[in-house]
Amino acid sequence: MNKNESKYFNTAVRMDEALIALLEKKEFSYITVKEICDTAGVNRSTFYLHYENTADLLKEATQHILTRFQSYFKTDLDSISNRFTQTERQDLLFITPKYLIPYLTFIRDNRRLFKTVMREFGSMGFDQVYRKMFTYIFDPILARFDFPANTRTYVMKFYLSGITAIAMEWLDGDCHDSIETISGIITECVLGKLKLYETQPTIQI
Repeated sequence: MNKNESKYFNTAVRMDEALIALLEKKEFSYITVKEICDTAGVNRSTFYLHYENTADLLKEATQHILTRFQSYFKTDLDSISNRFTQTERQDLLFITPKYLIPYLTFIRDNRRLFKTVMREFGSMGFDQVYRKMFTYIFDPILARFDFPANTRTYVMKFYLSGITAIAMEWLDGDCHDSIETISGIITECVLGKLKLYETQPTIQI
């Protein structure tokens, strides 16, 4: 990265962080370019050199958050889909310390950010991120566990809503309980339900 690229990158990061900080205080639709520039310490001309509007910055900020999230994992999350048909089913479970510990560590380290993402899930485009993950990751995994195709969206929402609720409760308690404790609670809740499902005949609807 040369000097100009480095300067461009640093400025972009400052504006990403500025928008994220503002989102912690108000809804996206009420955030102005002036507020972003004032928070980032840049002028309007610099903003428009990078973006056409605040929506462009929001897309970049969302990717900035995803990159930060992925940095907590040793496993390359983008490569997981390549192993769906070539691995044992137990190795497809994400409800293990390998994934839960970095996930919960990210939440603990980015408490306000996580709450902001939950509140602005749609406006930040994370609904689209979820749909992509469902298509390329969650749906194939549920297929390997013999969940009928027409039940998979419901099943995935059930699990994710439960895990998110546990995480939010943990945050409301200022993360008083250890990451290992919360990881254990999630594992017991989710895998207990999954094992129950596996012992039953396949549901035909």
